[in-house]
Amino acid sequence: MAMGAEEEGIKQVIIIRKDLGMGTGKTVAQGSHASLMSYLETLNTGHRDIAESWIEEGEKKIVLKVESEEMLRKLYEGFRYKKIPCALVTDAGLTELPPGTVTALGVGPWKGSEIDQLTRGLKLL
Repeated sequence: MAMGAEEEGIKQVIIIRKDLGMGTGKTVAQGSHASLMSYLETLNTGHRDIAESWIEEGEKKIVLKVESEEMLRKLYEGFRYKKIPCALVTDAGLTELPPGTVTALGVGPWKGSEIDQLTRGLKLL
């Protein structure tokens, strides 16, 4: 299902690489890293008000997928260009993947309508 009309409110988006063939547990762990890292990035860039609103609104999260590291990096650069808090996750290499493998991207919490500008064409995981 593609992302539809622009969403209002605050949300967080987690984007996972599907081309790596990660197991379910590994995928959940990488998504969790992305969620926490991007939440902390929102706080660390001075947007405590947005982070607090997100928590008060129920911590809305959307999990999407991409098929390559290149796609994930392009999204990361796009969010950074727009000054939307985000965090790129690289794996430590202790289990399924080689060290330094880029696995996921966390975005926000941030204004849903601004996130949607870059994620509109992505599909749900």
